[in-house]
Amino acid sequence: MEIKKWKEETLFSTDGEPYALKASAKWIGKDLLVAIWGGERPHIGSVALAQPRPSLKNPENRSATASVLCVLGHKEDDLVKKASEFLAAALDVRVVVTAGVHWDDLDEEGIQTVIQKSGALVKRISEVMKKPSSRRKKPKEKI
Repeated sequence: MEIKKWKEETLFSTDGEPYALKASAKWIGKDLLVAIWGGERPHIGSVALAQPRPSLKNPENRSATASVLCVLGHKEDDLVKKASEFLAAALDVRVVVTAGVHWDDLDEEGIQTVIQKSGALVKRISEVMKKPSSRRKKPKEKI
């Protein structure tokens, strides 16, 4: 068995405290794997798998559908669902997002700060992880 450290991961973090978040993103073939964590006890609280599809309102636009698994008592399900659907639609690829953030005694203002920071973090991930055109599947030319 061979073990190697992989350096194909891209790391992200939000600006400072309070409620700093970190993330990693990595291409697995044509699919994207994202982990988001933060707080006093980072963990895996929820996981979502999203796949892109035409929008139901306007088929010319891209959207996505996600399935979510959540550990009992954890509340990251909304975060991973929104993040995976946004990334899948923006990048037109399948995306898995896992998240686990925890701060003791987090109040409503803190929750809103975490939501805002996670949205900005996911937007930045979408900008940085856009696939180069050479990675996209090119349509076969008809002769």
